[in-house]
Amino acid sequence: MTANALIAAARQLSDAVDAMRFGAPVSHVYNPLSYAWDIHRNYLARYGEGHKRVVFLGMNPGPFGMAQIGVPFGEIGTARDWLGLEGPVGQPALSNPKRPVEGFACKRSEVSGQRLWGLFRARFGTPEAFFADHFVANYCPLAFFEDGRNLTPDKLPAAEQRPLLAACDAHLRTLAEVLAPEWVIGIGAWAEQRAAQALTGLPLRLGRILHPSPASPAANRGWAEAASRQLETLGIWDPAR
Repeated sequence: MTANALIAAARQLSDAVDAMRFGAPVSHVYNPLSYAWDIHRNYLARYGEGHKRVVFLGMNPGPFGMAQIGVPFGEIGTARDWLGLEGPVGQPALSNPKRPVEGFACKRSEVSGQRLWGLFRARFGTPEAFFADHFVANYCPLAFFEDGRNLTPDKLPAAEQRPLLAACDAHLRTLAEVLAPEWVIGIGAWAEQRAAQALTGLPLRLGRILHPSPASPAANRGWAEAASRQLETLGIWDPAR
């Protein structure tokens, strides 16, 4: 069963990154595969079964999404009301008082997740219709903070990046071998670059869509329409739908 293989791979990745240490400017590291494991495991069990035509790949957890509930791009309302995921969430080993983990009680909205899942919901209607051919994953499971500021993995020192990227590359390759997608679509340029590095030699195609972050001016000018056009141009989605 593919879902069981994904669950085993996620547990292995979680254990690997838990053993890593990160210095300044990183003040706090969150691993939602640990403290939000039950929710993440349920996401994989419910939606990770079967081969997928398209895997969407994000960078790493956002502070108000996956860092809260363990779901990639996990905007709280969508994860609860559309994906049907809910339950208690624990706490990171060292909590950041400026970025508390409140689980499904978090009142902040993960705008990137709201946009991404909102597009899928509008186009496919039900999670079952979307996940029949699609899947959403993050490349790196860790969220990094410099005090109250979010740090992305590409900003880490090279010596700290190397073991992290090696573990994440190995996990992504396992995910691709299990799900056997035709396409892996990076959500943003960095995710596409990491996929190209990790998945060399596998019989799949790579592409990317605009990242839905509100920090991107282009994403704030009609992200759903832009991403849909990109997927239609690649031949992944039918423009007639």
